[in-house]
Amino acid sequence: MKATQQLHDLGQSLWLDNITRGLLTSGTLGRYSSELSVTGLTSNPTIFDQAIRNAGFYDAAIREKALAGKSGEVLFFELALEDLTQAADLFRPIHDASGGDDGWVSLEVSPLLADDTAGTKKAVVRLHTQAKRPNLFIKIPGTRAGVPAIEEAIFAGVPVNVTLLFSCEHYIAAAEAYMRGIERRIAAGLDAAVGSVASLFVSRWDVAIKDKVPKELRNRLGIAIAKRTYKTYCELLASPRWQKLAGAGARPQRLLWASTGTKDPDASDTLYLEALAAPDTVNTIPEKTLLAFAEHGKVKGALPADGGDAEEVLAEFARAGVDDAALAAALQREGAQSFAKSWNDLMDCIASKSAALTQADPGGGKA
Repeated sequence: MKATQQLHDLGQSLWLDNITRGLLTSGTLGRYSSELSVTGLTSNPTIFDQAIRNAGFYDAAIREKALAGKSGEVLFFELALEDLTQAADLFRPIHDASGGDDGWVSLEVSPLLADDTAGTKKAVVRLHTQAKRPNLFIKIPGTRAGVPAIEEAIFAGVPVNVTLLFSCEHYIAAAEAYMRGIERRIAAGLDAAVGSVASLFVSRWDVAIKDKVPKELRNRLGIAIAKRTYKTYCELLASPRWQKLAGAGARPQRLLWASTGTKDPDASDTLYLEALAAPDTVNTIPEKTLLAFAEHGKVKGALPADGGDAEEVLAEFARAGVDDAALAAALQREGAQSFAKSWNDLMDCIASKSAALTQADPGGGKA
């Protein structure tokens, strides 16, 4: 039995952290679903920028839309939704069979809205309406401005993937926003079943402190933060507050491990998948990491619900001078800035491609 199937049987969903038109048209995504237990996917501006920049799959569509007068964000979201609705349809049987727990795809709002609560809420509702798919998450960053937008989106019935979470405290803020949104829906007599995941970024912790701690502590901080957060997640699902919501028909906001590709060339390429096997969670995986895990990964047991050695390991990092609270804030801030840069790069790429493709055939006929 493949290691990917073992993780699925353990109760962890494996989602591909990638989407390209080539993955869809070649049947590769369908094969990953049937052969490697992939049950969903996530996307972000960097993924789309690379897909559009480095292949010609999108050229015809960009040219057609540009000739129709479309540009910038409008053009991009049409492209992205063409891919993501097709992927959502592929995963729809999984979504239906799981009662809405699995089979999701994700689209991110503009990262330029990270500090704009009202703008985020407006964009979320617009994209959800445009997508017309029940298994498409809109990604909202768990920043200070994003948290109230999460609550409002959930209250509006929009499924949300909360992104850019780096700590247990970030997770708690996202989880409480989700529960407030559900509680408001129940009070208003609305359906309590609105999907959500909370995405904790893992490997970026280890990249940030790689050269600042003793060698024996390398590649251990992200996993320790994840273990601490998983303990809180398990406690929340057992809490009277959540049990009351579940009794009213609410779905758990599943904890999702993001940024799980190994960045250190000296570490195992399946490090984070093997360390973070856990029931009732999601792991969203770069394509290269998925294939490596399917080939030689090992499932060594489930993550302990009590967090295992998380606090002991974090105490070691504290003694080495790592302030995890300050670092979490810095990582979230840098993550938002990185996504904004990727977004601007993506808009530049679309603009330059649009210009080149339309100039090659300004009359709209055959080139």
